[in-house]
Amino acid sequence: MSAVQSVDLEDADGLIAADRDGLLRAASTAGAQVRAIAAAHDEGELELLRGGDRPRTVIWVAGRGPAETAGAMLVSTLAAAAAEPIALAREAPPWVGPLDVLVVAGDDPGDPALVAAAATGVRRGARVVVVTPYAGPLRDSTAGRVAVLEPRLRVPDEFGLCRYLAAGLAALSTVDPRLQIDLASLADELDAEALHNSAAREVFTNPAKTLAARVSGRRVALTGDNSATLALARHGSSVLLRIAHQVAAAAWLADAVVALRAGAAGHSGDALFHDEQIDGPLPEQMRVLALTLAGERTVVGARIAGLDDIYLVTAEDATQDPGVAGSAGPLIPADAQRPEQQLAILAVRLEMAAVYLRLARG
Repeated sequence: MSAVQSVDLEDADGLIAADRDGLLRAASTAGAQVRAIAAAHDEGELELLRGGDRPRTVIWVAGRGPAETAGAMLVSTLAAAAAEPIALAREAPPWVGPLDVLVVAGDDPGDPALVAAAATGVRRGARVVVVTPYAGPLRDSTAGRVAVLEPRLRVPDEFGLCRYLAAGLAALSTVDPRLQIDLASLADELDAEALHNSAAREVFTNPAKTLAARVSGRRVALTGDNSATLALARHGSSVLLRIAHQVAAAAWLADAVVALRAGAAGHSGDALFHDEQIDGPLPEQMRVLALTLAGERTVVGARIAGLDDIYLVTAEDATQDPGVAGSAGPLIPADAQRPEQQLAILAVRLEMAAVYLRLARG
């Protein structure tokens, strides 16, 4: 059997030829997934939420994976702005009732926890939204008494974070119109990000390829400095493992800074008396990606100043090269983007970086 040949990240044709499972296409559908949610909203799929009084609580029920991550991002970014509390749960809470909105999110319509949560919400008179394929036990237990935002595009669940996020934003803006969330604009932003990361673009103008090159073959930690970016780091760790088969830790930025400072001090002392011929090469230092929102860039940049092998990653890292064929700058300046927009953009970039790492192995 011949050995598998690796593919250079600059070799667009080689990367496309290696993509036998259509991963690049799947990773580029985030904008289309968000646009499908916007279309469902415009078609009246969430009219059930408009009846009755203002909800007491919006409860996001998800067990695992991107659905849970989207819930954590929604709580982190919108809890302070929403008129009603947003709660994240793994099952329907015992106090759920007619004053509550219950959003059940996941990829398995047969998941007992999701089925039980939706059935409990319906039985107790809550307004229930199903962000899951509407089939099997889930459909049987709710019998058309719920609002449905099932996926209209079939992609692997690891690429579904933006769909869950858009569904949550649609539900929240329906019960709280003051939030004024523009899903069409978000979809355009994600399309622009996917274009920036297309296989034809070179590494130095391609944010996803740049990330892939930085983490390839390295010990990696993805970090966040608040609960929203930490949730994004965990998503990045998950997609790197599931898609690229690369292990990457997800941690608070403060923990990574402590580890890097300790490692730098140890390496500087070892290097003074180190002889590679006798002692072998020095152990490789960890590489850290600090996932950061635009409003935190200055503070986080100051915290990591002077440290090697740590890179600030923000949504505005996408290049704006009008002279490059196929280039498109961000439609909205990064410092004007809402936090959930920035998180979605970075999620697409991490997913596409994971795909490039997978394809580079041939």
